[in-house]
Amino acid sequence: MARISLQGLGHSYLAAPKEDADWALKRLDLEWQDGGAYALLGPSGCGKTTLLNIISGLLRPSEGRILFDDADVTALPPDRRHIAQVFQFPVVYDTMTVYDNLAFPLRNRGVAPAEIDARVREIAEMIHLTDRLKKRAAGLTADGKQKISLGRGLVRTDVNAILFDEPLTVIDPHLKWQLRSNLKELHQRVRLTMIYVTHDQTEALTFADQVVVMNAGEVVQVGTPVELFERPTHTFVGHFIGSPGMNLLPGELRDGRAHFAGRPIATAHDAGAGAADGPVEIGIRPEFVSLGEQGDGDAIPATVTKVDDAGRFRIVELRLDDANAPAIKLLAPEEQPVAAGPARLRFDPAHTLLYRDGWLLEP
Repeated sequence: MARISLQGLGHSYLAAPKEDADWALKRLDLEWQDGGAYALLGPSGCGKTTLLNIISGLLRPSEGRILFDDADVTALPPDRRHIAQVFQFPVVYDTMTVYDNLAFPLRNRGVAPAEIDARVREIAEMIHLTDRLKKRAAGLTADGKQKISLGRGLVRTDVNAILFDEPLTVIDPHLKWQLRSNLKELHQRVRLTMIYVTHDQTEALTFADQVVVMNAGEVVQVGTPVELFERPTHTFVGHFIGSPGMNLLPGELRDGRAHFAGRPIATAHDAGAGAADGPVEIGIRPEFVSLGEQGDGDAIPATVTKVDDAGRFRIVELRLDDANAPAIKLLAPEEQPVAAGPARLRFDPAHTLLYRDGWLLEP
């Protein structure tokens, strides 16, 4: 296992990149600790797989260095990096048994038969394939084959990290939760460094201790699932994480204080002495917006325009009198009555954030 450091890393698929848009990966610096569980999260085309292939050695970066512990591996081929990689589609040998598929990486490295047998059976038990060891892989379902791919990554004891490139894409939805749980349990047992690429926020937030959120080749935030949810440092993170995503509303900064809908509002942080007055965006997640009483003069007048039942809660959409203002969404408990028509809004000050040019305004 190894601590993985990315220093000044950037990559372009063009021979002579000139503009910002020419870079698939813009300059980034990251460090992942030995034994941690990490996720690269972002939309398709944001650079996640490019970054993963650079770490594994399948791709040489245009600039920067990759260090495993303190050793520079930037120029090393994949076989000398001791990386296991699990791809989006299962890679198995259909004519071999499950046992032989799992044993294959160890036999290639000349491991003693007794050690191979012990290790294969240990991993098979972890991934719940013990009763299928003698069956040919061709007879397994897609999730069973993907378990073999996971097992081949785990069976080796000499790996520095295991990389997962959207490994649950081909898995039926009702099986994804089970495999995610298995993967989390496996990490807790083996404590190998694991890096998981996905565009699915649920997969990232349930698997990883730290999530790297990417957009357009750039890292916009690194944090725990709680940090990304409660204090997104960029509006993209607020929008991308959460269902529904964060409300982003037009506001104004006057004498260092935020105003919305013509009235001052309390926020979770100061804009800072250097923040100039002018337009800002007010970010507030639907979970932290509530309905006030009709006689509440401090609440913001609005109109309920839509109510969607989401099972345990309702997604309520409201609009202000200003026709140009965006809709505001809040989550109401299922038992709370909500009727279309006039209403009043309250924002939780502890979770009301200010943004300018997409970035969180901080002192």
